[in-house]
Amino acid sequence: MPTYDYVPNYREDSVLSTPEQPQHRVCFQLQVNPKLLEEYRARHQAVWPEMLHALAQHGWNNYSLFLRDDGLLIGYFETPNLASAREGMAATEVNKRWQKEMSPFFVGLDEAPDTGFTQLAEIFHLEDQLATL
Repeated sequence: MPTYDYVPNYREDSVLSTPEQPQHRVCFQLQVNPKLLEEYRARHQAVWPEMLHALAQHGWNNYSLFLRDDGLLIGYFETPNLASAREGMAATEVNKRWQKEMSPFFVGLDEAPDTGFTQLAEIFHLEDQLATL
């Protein structure tokens, strides 16, 4: 098994990057209903432990959400494989429950938030450019 740097609450079945399998950086955008911002923030202060473990297990690493006061939501995570990360989560019961509960918060979304987000193209990464010097 590959060795990893220290990761708080690391689980043996978590999907983490190795030198042979680098992380893919994913940034996405969604729109939260501005009338529901307070509740949306509250839900993310106490994400279900089972959901947190499922995300880690299926390769949603270094996952963060950023929310503007008008409801613009920007998410970021790193994963060895986006398709595998999505498929892994789609197969879990906890994700099905979480997506069902979160769907009403979003504007203009016809599918689950974890599959309906708009992915943003990465156009610059400091470490990548430094590595080519």
